[in-house]
This record gives sequence, C-alpha cells and structure tokens, in this order.
Amino acid sequence: MPRPESATRVDFRSPNLEDGQHLWRMARDSRVLDVNTSYAYLLWARDFAATSIVATVDDDPGGFVIGYRRPDEPETLMIWQVAVDERHRGQGLARRMLDELVDSLSGDPAVRRLSGDPAVRRLSGDPAVRRLSGDPAVRRLETTITADNSASIALFTSFANARSAPIERTPLFEAAMFPDGHDPELLFRIGPFSTARSTTPGGVMSMTTTTEPATAIFDSLESQVRSYCRSWPAVMTHSQGSTLTSEDGREFLDFFAGAGALNYGHNNPALLDPLLDYLREGRILHSLDMHTSAKRDFLQAFSDLILEPRGLDYKVMFPGPTGTNSVEAALKLARKVTGRQHVLSFTNAFHGMTLGSLAVTGNSMKRKGAGIPLTNSSKIPYDDYFNGAVDDFMWLERVLEDSGSGVDKPAAIIVESVQGEGGLNAARLEWLKALSDLCRAHDIILIVDDVQAGCGRTGTFFSFEEAGFSPDIVCLSKSISGFGLPMALTLIRPELDQFEPGEHNGTFRGHNLAFVTAKVALETYWADDSFQNEVQAKAAELRTGLTEIAERYEGATVRGRGLLTGIAFPDASSAGKIATAAYECGLLVETSGPEDEVLKTMPPLTISSEELARGIAILEEATAAVLGDSAA
Repeated sequence: MPRPESATRVDFRSPNLEDGQHLWRMARDSRVLDVNTSYAYLLWARDFAATSIVATVDDDPGGFVIGYRRPDEPETLMIWQVAVDERHRGQGLARRMLDELVDSLSGDPAVRRLSGDPAVRRLSGDPAVRRLSGDPAVRRLETTITADNSASIALFTSFANARSAPIERTPLFEAAMFPDGHDPELLFRIGPFSTARSTTPGGVMSMTTTTEPATAIFDSLESQVRSYCRSWPAVMTHSQGSTLTSEDGREFLDFFAGAGALNYGHNNPALLDPLLDYLREGRILHSLDMHTSAKRDFLQAFSDLILEPRGLDYKVMFPGPTGTNSVEAALKLARKVTGRQHVLSFTNAFHGMTLGSLAVTGNSMKRKGAGIPLTNSSKIPYDDYFNGAVDDFMWLERVLEDSGSGVDKPAAIIVESVQGEGGLNAARLEWLKALSDLCRAHDIILIVDDVQAGCGRTGTFFSFEEAGFSPDIVCLSKSISGFGLPMALTLIRPELDQFEPGEHNGTFRGHNLAFVTAKVALETYWADDSFQNEVQAKAAELRTGLTEIAERYEGATVRGRGLLTGIAFPDASSAGKIATAAYECGLLVETSGPEDEVLKTMPPLTISSEELARGIAILEEATAAVLGDSAA
C-alpha cells in the first residue's frame, strides 16, 4: 500500500500477451475471484484486447478489466472479471478502469481511430481511442456477482449511479446449476447510458465540469456544527458490506461502521430483502406504540434469542429512536422510582447530547454546548483512573456509609463497560462486578449504557455478560435495528417499570421498519454462538495487528475491547494525523478521547478477515507515514 505522500502515475491501455501472466496472478491473489487457467488469460489478452483494459501504476500492472461484447447484443459489454493488485486497492482504481474502458467503447465514432492504425490495439491514455470494427457504441453493461461480493456490488452500483443509468439485479445461475458447489450468481444489467464524457470540437475528450464544487451546497446551507464531513470530505453515494463508495468512484474500507450503528455492515442483503418485502406489501410504517405484527415479532425474537438464553428478566421500553433517548428515559425512571435526584457518572464518560444525558457526560467541549449549568450529577473515577494507585470505590463506599458525610445517596450510577467516545477505556470485569455489588448493597440503581458497546461489539451481545451481573437498567440503540435504522430500547427490571401510561412517550418510538430488520438480525446472527465466536476471533486478529503497530512507537498503547479497540499515542495530535493519512489511502477511521489522542477502530462485525488485514495494513502505512517507520 503506497503511503499517503507517494506520487504515482496511472496509465490505461489494452492488454497484450505479456500481460497474461499478470492478469492470472492478480485474479489468484484477489482471493475472491474465480481463477481460470493461465492459458485462459493469455487468450483473453490476445482475443479480447479491444474490450479489455489494463491499468499500470508507475509502469507496473496494477489492475485489469476483462470484457467482451455480447454476440447477440453488441451494444452490451459483458464484464467477466475486475481485479486490482492488493497494493493499490481502496484508491478507486477499479472504477477508473471501468470508466476508461466503457468510454473508449461508447464515444463518438468521429473520434475513433482508423481500423488500419496499429495503435488500435492500445487505449494509450486517450479514452477516445477504440477499435473501428463496425460495432455499435456500447450502451449497456452486464456482469454477474455473487450476493456476498460487496466490493463488486458497490463498484457497479456506483458506476450506474454516476451515469444516471438504471440497474437491474436478477438471478441468473442458481447453485444447482454448478457442478462444483459454486454460489448462485446474480446478473447486474446497467443501461442504457451515454458516455460520461463530452467531446470538444477538436475531438479531445474532456470531463463534464461544473462551476461549483460538489460540496458547495453543504458549505453554503448546512450548519457549521457538522463534523465528520470535515475529516472525510468525499460525497458518498453507495455502500455495501464494509465498503463505501463516493460519487467519483473511490472506495473506502469502513473502520467506523456508522459510529457503531452498522455492526452488520452496509446494506446487508440478509436484512435488506425482508425489509423490501415488508415495504412492497404495504405494511405499517409508523405506529407510535400501537400493537403491530412487526413489533410482536421483534419482541418474541428478542425474548427467545437474547433475554432467555442469558437468564435476563427485563421489561422492554421503546423510548425515542436514539441512544440519548434511551439514556434520558433511564435517568428519568431512576429518579421517579427512588425519589432521589442525584446521579453519579464517571470521568471521561459520554452518554448523549440532550441535557439529561449531557449532565452525566464528562467531555468539557460537549458540555459547553448546553448553554446552561448541568446539574444533579457528579463524576467519580472510572476504572484505573489513578493508574491502580487508589481503590476507585474507596471514597464512594466511605461517604455512602457515613451518615455525616453530607453526600446524598444518588438515585443511580450510569456506566459504560467501554468508553467509546472517552478514549476506549475498558473497565476490568472485576471492577464492573464490584460496582454492581456496591449499588445493590446501597439500593442504588445501576444503569449500563450499552449504546455503542452493545449488540456484539465487545464479543458478546451485551458488554457486561462476562462480568457476571445483571444491571437494573440497560440502554441500547445504534445497532439494535441491525440496518442503521433509528431504534432504541431501555431494558428495565420488572419492579422498576413504574411509568404511568403515556408518562414518557415519543412520536417515533414505533419504528416498524427497524423492528423488521432487528428481528432478522437476531435470527441471522444470534440464534447460536457461531457468530459470537467469529467476532471474538476477529477481535483477536484486530488486537494483534494494532499491538504490532503500537509496539513500534514509544508510549503508544492499545486500548478497548472486542471490535472496539484502538491505539493511544503520547502526542495527542498523532491520532488525528494518522486518521487523515488513512483516509487518503481509502480507510475511514476516527479518533477518540478528551484530546482525540486515540486512533479508534470500529469495523463492522461482519468484516472479512481479508478486509480486516487490509485495514490494519493501511493503518500501519499511515502510522509510518506520520511517525516514521519506528520510534520505539
């Protein structure tokens, strides 16, 4: 993977016989393509050169697209394979090759070279050059893709979108048709389309341009409070699995997962198809808290697959659709039940941006946005806040037991098992259990905020499972819907279920589309332990990769748990610079902590081991680009 500052030259041309061996090796090394014999690639390079393309990166073959005209439909270009050398993935090369090839076959005949020109065998960098064989211009594209090939789906979807062309996806070859256990293939048919480029009077091709940048409307109309787009300025149009695609065709590997809202990846087909069926059938979308079949099905699945196997006895409350709604409901209920006002939270905690949630949040920048004093809350030390030198609960136990301390008993203590926004501080399991015991001993309601660390993110469905206790209240949101649709739950022990009907409500607490995808997500991934085991194995791979990077730099340490893990750097500015360098290499990764000193990785739980390794490699290169090859 080239470092962000590397200068490269990319050229495009038709393949020749010497390229045959490179085509075969790239297909083999892709680990996802069906690999034909090396003999086949030599034939492709000889007989289909006019409808194929090779990209060279600094004179070395870096990728290829192999295609042919449909004999019965010469306006249609069938794409057989697309491959990019692993050193150049994540930089939009596949999309650039596809555009160059299609443009060379669909331009104005007036700019085609004569068929007798020997140079007709090459594209040579001029997209107008094409073979003049009497064939009509290409106006449609076809390819076959298996349902789990997210990168190819994203590539061809972005191509169709950029050309404003319709795209049809239909089954083509069922699994039973293959004698070798091949997965079913879907036919993607794109078009008709016209060339994305315009021709000047002199016959020179030029890209269609606009007088304003593509982000002008955001800059002129959207509030300055926007943040993520400042770090990642690309305009995103498509997503699939662990990949996002921008409107210019660049692909980004996702180590962010919607801030934890996309644990099962983007547009997961296992969830998408039931959702589309539900919509087509004219089913209920908005229902407040009325009874619906979608809600009933979700509740039954949640009870059968999550609560009962873990021995958890909770009532399920649907607050508003976001994490802060869940936290607000928990705080409000704890105060109502106990009759006490004060709530304790922890140093570096983050619980949401509304006033109640913000009052129990530690980040000073976010707290200042409230505009008023944030009261009825105090902060106590999180695990290892004093580097193990002081018993974190010593002060709290003492003042709770001393009637003369002047400290009122709190209604609740709210805690994150892993502080996702606060710097990836991960509490020890024994510390969490001790906190639970303390709360039980003093009749204090314990709230676990599992909005970001829950739904499998730490390796088990709830982040507190391995600690051996059951919180009084649990807050869930983000990935509970499974598809990025807004949904939140507040789980409460039955004896705490004391709100009067309508005493806490919200217009959008009955999001039936989210119920549909949430149910399917539970059935697909949590019916047994297999997915949990896969997540834990990937978490080990991630931690190993990050540890190998951290060990090269003095003072760098790995933090977090599960697939919520990152590297803290002694120079607080390093993490942000590395994240920027990673973005330039095609990886989305954010920072965390009070000074953004932690490089925070949060890939989809469904990410493949190959994608995980590629992301770690990008982080390694980006870190070396910012800090040097080694400083330890």
